[in-house]
Amino acid sequence: MKTVKEYIDSGMLEQYVLGCTSAEESIQVELLINEDPAIRMEITAIQAALECYAMEHAVTPNPVIKPFLLATIDYSERLKNGEPATQPPLLHDKSIIDDYAIWLNRADMIGHEGENIYAKIIGYTPKAITAIIWIKDYAPQELHDNELERFLIVEGSCNIIVEEEVYALVAGDYFAIPLHKGHMVKVTSAIPCKIILQRIAA
Repeated sequence: MKTVKEYIDSGMLEQYVLGCTSAEESIQVELLINEDPAIRMEITAIQAALECYAMEHAVTPNPVIKPFLLATIDYSERLKNGEPATQPPLLHDKSIIDDYAIWLNRADMIGHEGENIYAKIIGYTPKAITAIIWIKDYAPQELHDNELERFLIVEGSCNIIVEEEVYALVAGDYFAIPLHKGHMVKVTSAIPCKIILQRIAA
C-alpha cells in the first residue's frame, strides 16, 4: 500500500482529476479521499490549479463554429431520416432568390429566435456547401485561404466589410468574398438578415 506522500508524488491524483485513471485506480483514490484529509486537500488544490490554468489560457471560440456544427448535425440527421440529398445551384452574379425557392419555401427552413447566427444546410458536396443562414447582429471577422464564399441576400439588409471597403447589400443582392481578404458582416435591418451562403473549394 502506498503512503499518502507516494500517492501525491505519483501523479495519480492529477490523473484522477483529469478523468484519466482506470476504474480500479479511481476506486482507490475515492477511498483515500474519504479516509485521508491530506488527500482531500491535495485533490482540492489540484482542481483549483487546473481551473486557474484553464481560465488563464481560455480562448473565446469563433461564434460561427457552433451554428455550423449544429447545422451539420441537423443535416446529417435529416439525410439519415430519409431526406434526399440535393445540389442547390452554384451562386453567381446572375443568381436570383427564386433559384432557391424549393428550399426557402420549406416549412422546416426557419430561423431560430435568440441566436445571433443560425444556419440550415441545404446541400453538400466535397466541392461546395450551401446553407440558409440568419444573422441577427453580425458575423465576426474571417479570412478564407482555401474556399470562395458567396452570398445572396434573401431578406433584410447588411453591410459586408472587406478590409476597409463597405458594401451595403439588400434583398436580391449577390456578393463574392475575395480570397485572402478579411471580412465581416453587420446587419443593418430591424429583422435578421437571411442569406443563401455558399462556400466553394478554391
